[in-house]
Amino acid sequence: MTMKLEPADIKQLPKVNDNPWGLVYQDAITENKPGEVNIHPINYVLNGLKIAANVYTPANYDPKKTYPALTVAHPNGGVKEQVAGLFAQKLAENGYIAITADASYQGGSEGQPRMVDNPAYRVEDIHGMADALSLFPGVDYDRMGAFGICGGGGYTLRAGQTDKRFKVVATLSAFNSGLVRRNGFMDSEVNTIQERLQAASDAREKEVRGEEVEYTPDLKQMAPEDAAKLPYALYRDGYTYYAQTHAHPKSSFVYTRSSFLNLMTFDASENMDLINVPLLMMAGKTADTFYLTEKAYANATGTNDRELFLIEGAQHIETYWKPEYVKQEVAKLLDWLSTRL
Repeated sequence: MTMKLEPADIKQLPKVNDNPWGLVYQDAITENKPGEVNIHPINYVLNGLKIAANVYTPANYDPKKTYPALTVAHPNGGVKEQVAGLFAQKLAENGYIAITADASYQGGSEGQPRMVDNPAYRVEDIHGMADALSLFPGVDYDRMGAFGICGGGGYTLRAGQTDKRFKVVATLSAFNSGLVRRNGFMDSEVNTIQERLQAASDAREKEVRGEEVEYTPDLKQMAPEDAAKLPYALYRDGYTYYAQTHAHPKSSFVYTRSSFLNLMTFDASENMDLINVPLLMMAGKTADTFYLTEKAYANATGTNDRELFLIEGAQHIETYWKPEYVKQEVAKLLDWLSTRL
């Protein structure tokens, strides 16, 4: 596959605040200054689709030198301007080159219909970020790692099972999208699997016939008082993060109903024994999603260097943005990487 990196047209990025790149996380870069961490919006083509990505480079970046580098995969429904960008910037502040890209069919990347959530595509997006990194000036090809958050964490685990360009694999609040879409969150929908598969099949048939694309309900459209009544902290806090405090016009809770056809046969915790490099999995100790990290970690028997790091008092979404938790996560990640990458 031939890949070419192109500078992105910044004017096409959403204007959601005073940040020129639409970044919505705390202490985001507001301008590129010589001698400081810089952000480089780029485009590249992956499987016929133009992908929108940001590359973060360290202070005093010199393209003639070499740097360790990481891919940073965003959560389900998220975009590169949210938590993925936060961690990419933190990595760059500490000497790493980091790339975060919008998933195919999502955010600023191409693909129709919008918001397809196909695990194979999401895993390929991570391979694609590695492709782009390998062409970016200054990246040390032999010191490349993969990091993913939430759904991006689950897909990073799958990518890391086979892509041996990644010398380390790390996740934060890993979310097993396939398992949850199949059984429901915390196995709350195991009795409706066949009905939901039938609905997904019907939705795909409509797409084939050129009819309107069916999407799952948009939680961002809920009234705050209704969101407060959602049964799980993941969804209550997710509403606050994605619809209020860190809202971005290109992030979305929805995905095509036909995506269930692919999601329901995906399980990020399977084949974890194929990961034979250092593995770090971080999660909130009180997060209602912790069972997803725990299952994948238990199956990671192929590496003799693995660590489970729990953040006291943290719920899933809180690990994305709360300064006291982010500080712990970044410190742990950096310390762990320092002896492995």
